Amino acid sequence: MTHGRKIAVIGLGYVGLPVAVAFARSGAPVVGFDIDRGRIEELRGGKDRTREVEPAHLSQPTLAYESDPIRLASSDFYIVTVPTPIDGANRPDLGAMLSASRAVGGVLKRGDIVVYESTVYPGAVEEDCIPVLEKASGLKAGSDFKVGYSPERINPGDTVHRFETITKVVSAQDLETLDIVANVYGSVVTAGIHRAPSIKVAEAAKVIENTQRDLNIAFMNELSAIFQQLDIDTGDVLAAAATKWNFQNFRPGLVGGHCIGVDPYYLTFRAEKAGYHPQVILAGRRINDNVGQRVAQECVRRLVRRNQAKATVTILGLTFKEDVPDTRNSKVIDIIRELRSFGLDVQVHDPMALPDEAEHEYGVKLISYDELQPADAVIVAVSHRDYVTGAWPLVSGLLKNKQGIVLDVKGMLDRAQQPADIELWRL
Repeated sequence: MTHGRKIAVIGLGYVGLPVAVAFARSGAPVVGFDIDRGRIEELRGGKDRTREVEPAHLSQPTLAYESDPIRLASSDFYIVTVPTPIDGANRPDLGAMLSASRAVGGVLKRGDIVVYESTVYPGAVEEDCIPVLEKASGLKAGSDFKVGYSPERINPGDTVHRFETITKVVSAQDLETLDIVANVYGSVVTAGIHRAPSIKVAEAAKVIENTQRDLNIAFMNELSAIFQQLDIDTGDVLAAAATKWNFQNFRPGLVGGHCIGVDPYYLTFRAEKAGYHPQVILAGRRINDNVGQRVAQECVRRLVRRNQAKATVTILGLTFKEDVPDTRNSKVIDIIRELRSFGLDVQVHDPMALPDEAEHEYGVKLISYDELQPADAVIVAVSHRDYVTGAWPLVSGLLKNKQGIVLDVKGMLDRAQQPADIELWRL
């Protein structure tokens, strides 16, 4: 460590915890702060519910876990990594970010630097957060303290692309601060530092990364709907098209989580505020937001065709992506609610999801594998490692007499091994 900064990380979720641990491992003094006292006690006890950091790495000599904002006062370089979700009307919810700004502002000193990593629309840091910092601290940004922005690029569950191994975009109010921010992050990030010319540019770069993925997946989901009408398997089409060297091999699927399914709304909100009504981005959002209902309706259609209108459906997977316990903004719930609206009996299994969170967030009671009742249809919604390993024997074993309907949302199952008595549908 050469930067000499005392670091505080505000928000110890999927983004903040790996950041705090990485800096502590470099030898920097770090305060990891979270308002969730239960979370702090877990981390002090060597447990990470997100499974992003190995238990052995949670205990670092220079890392302190705190839930009292006053403990932030010893720091001089603050990294804000709190969630930035959307509300029920798909509008940005900066509540956690502004609350974190008030907490940091309460301990700010002259010479301190505040860097935001949370995904926002262009202008949020300077227009929304800096005024809160100034009001809480009584200091002036740009002279008494400085502000920067360095968008997070954490990919939950990814063991290859980690905080240290992903190129870090940094930005700041002035060149002097930019040098400091780049130096601090450069002490732990081995993949390199990219200096954006302004905070707004860095904010915009982050929000379009996931918007681009959202649109590409929306195109695949629309192709899936088209090819279903033409009685063509989408996976077969994509496999053929992918033989061209410059074909972008995206796949159809549920688009949930706290990034791809959320970030485009931040950009469209700011665009509309500026007087521009986005067309393509919002169209993509509508397509992706309807995939869960489409999967459920396809299940119902096939059950009705078999005269099984009153049926039991087992759903495998509730988290927003494979091999992570995070259920936030999972689109699997859309499948569940649509099936239940038809009066079907739905049972849900997930080896990764936390049962208390599933019940609190969605009112869904997770059922252990051994307690699942034989079903008329099985929907493989999330390709957790356990399901991939279990493959057809696991899935077929959940059906009544090993016969019925299987809807493979992720295209996980090998069609060459498909049992003769099972009807298979793939997104």
